[in-house]
Amino acid sequence: MAETIHLASARELDIEKTFECGQCFRWNADESGVYRGIAFGYPARVWTENGEVYLCSDAPEALWRGYFDLDRDYAGISAGFQGGEYLDTCIAYGHGIRILRQEPWETLCSFIISQCNNISRIKGIVERLCESFGEPVGFEGVSYYTFPSAQRIAALEPGALDVLRCGYRAPYIMSAAQAVADGSLDLDALISCDCVSARARLMREQGIGPKVANCVVLFGLYHLEAFPIDVWIRRALRENFPKDFDPATLGEYAGLAQQYIFYYARSTANKVNLGYTI
Repeated sequence: MAETIHLASARELDIEKTFECGQCFRWNADESGVYRGIAFGYPARVWTENGEVYLCSDAPEALWRGYFDLDRDYAGISAGFQGGEYLDTCIAYGHGIRILRQEPWETLCSFIISQCNNISRIKGIVERLCESFGEPVGFEGVSYYTFPSAQRIAALEPGALDVLRCGYRAPYIMSAAQAVADGSLDLDALISCDCVSARARLMREQGIGPKVANCVVLFGLYHLEAFPIDVWIRRALRENFPKDFDPATLGEYAGLAQQYIFYYARSTANKVNLGYTI
């Protein structure tokens, strides 16, 4: 039976910033700002009311506390960053962002899809993937679809992914699914190894370069020192940091700084540019 739980204050968890900062693709807001989505096979509704964040779902509270990383002191971490005035501005602007602890295979597949793509189109491809090959789950009168397992994708006939209309990414998705399904790519093992080794292992797979690997390491394997560099981050670093700036100097939580920078850069850019690739 669905239950409503209190997650956090809106200052600790800003759901709009968290869901719209480029790290996830299965949460969507209605006109009133209520988000609906699905994670780990559980649909949920999330909203802010009187400065507090609530969630309604069939899943246990512990799953959502872990998913939103609510037991980590983000304010304390952010206060420790030494990146200059621009980073301070990004942190203030993005306060309330949290790094979601997402399912590893879903994250890998989603960021393969994200290559040279914009967020709206990524969401569309991911939803077609789930509707075509996932399992239906009903919640509050709405049909959701689970993310299909690697085993499900690996067993598909050639050409089955054409329905996604994802172009050159389709063989990369299939190759990754086969590697995960046959155990040659053990994503759970990469969670427990170091960030550099995890990234290097991912980049041995077809179609996975540094940007995708870093996104998977950060958002799906929980190595918070990973610092993905896309067009937005590259521009922000070029225009606002010293030429010799090394993101590694941001330390073990560099990935959180990356999200602040990405969200600020993308949100404050000219409206014409908001559809650019991530």
